[in-house]
Amino acid sequence: MNIRSLTRGDGVVIGAAVLLFIASFLSLTGSDCSGLPVKYCQSVNAWDALPTLMSMYLAGVIGAAIVVLSRLLPQQRKVAGLDLAPFGVALTIFAAWTGFWTIIGSPSAGAGLIIGLLATLILAGGAVATPLVPALKVALVGAPKPQPAGAPYGAGPNPGYGYPGAQQQAGQGYGYPGGQPQPQGGQTYGQQAPAADGTAGGAAGATQAAGSPADFAPFWFAVPVARPLYGEDGSPAPIAELAPGTWYLAVEQRGQALIAQTQDGRRGVLQDTTGIQRG
Repeated sequence: MNIRSLTRGDGVVIGAAVLLFIASFLSLTGSDCSGLPVKYCQSVNAWDALPTLMSMYLAGVIGAAIVVLSRLLPQQRKVAGLDLAPFGVALTIFAAWTGFWTIIGSPSAGAGLIIGLLATLILAGGAVATPLVPALKVALVGAPKPQPAGAPYGAGPNPGYGYPGAQQQAGQGYGYPGGQPQPQGGQTYGQQAPAADGTAGGAAGATQAAGSPADFAPFWFAVPVARPLYGEDGSPAPIAELAPGTWYLAVEQRGQALIAQTQDGRRGVLQDTTGIQRG
């Protein structure tokens, strides 16, 4: 499980689920007990009303757990031929639907019922909107810079270009024409390197640094949103999903696509390279 694959939308879902669980311990009724015997004024929470507990409170919490778990798993699990995430989303919508009609039918709603309804609405909204709203797709936890000691590539004295923290020498690696070093921190993939002075060094000074596969050197990168990684054999089915907030190693370039390597050693083709962040 990769906690860095969680997004801001998942954070909203988790927060709403915690609020919903707390609301289950609060009173469901807000009746005025003035003038009534004490035995008629006892507080009742969701744990005293099993149908409400199961169909609203626990249904919402379980749905949130399924949504978050489907995000943490490296590959989507299927139930009856469907991905796991839609079942969780359906449960959160069912909990919000139950909460709405429960509070409509209650003669006097207490704090547990009111807060529970708000929590289920936020929960269902977050679960539905996360795949659709770009702001909710942003990684919840930022990606740390990978350390040389644990890197599959670049652990030697001359680490590959793009390795976070690596020091490039003049005239070495991809994007260094005429001995002019290029800043590497936070560089977006596809950005053009500064052209060398064509008057210096004759024809050699006019050579472009990028564009030739022979000049490519492996580098680390992170994706802004989740993107599929396809097999090198051209299969249409993705073999993995690259999650935002995690560093991956680009080992080869094929046109506009990159051959990327995951943490478990799998290699595949990243077809959409727009907006990726180089380490």
